[in-house]
Amino acid sequence: MAEPVLDYVITAHAAFEMARRRISEETLRAVLALPEQQHRVRPGHDALQSRINVAGRIYLVRVFVDVYRNPAEIVTVYMTSKLAKYWRLAL
Repeated sequence: MAEPVLDYVITAHAAFEMARRRISEETLRAVLALPEQQHRVRPGHDALQSRINVAGRIYLVRVFVDVYRNPAEIVTVYMTSKLAKYWRLAL
């Protein structure tokens, strides 16, 4: 499991994309509190992700976070069915 992000702000862009993509703040909080995976995009910028079940289908919720800021800033959030593309298996 990855490190949780509990202290954060949602940027205007992220809020817009969450509304457009119909991703609830509850789903966002769940991924940030208990991310299954965390990937460094570049120093200070991480992607946290977790699998969720929606109507019997498994999706991956990906949250891009500027972790170098205090509080951390949520840059954007999206949900995808392409688990094979983004899920990283432990080596």
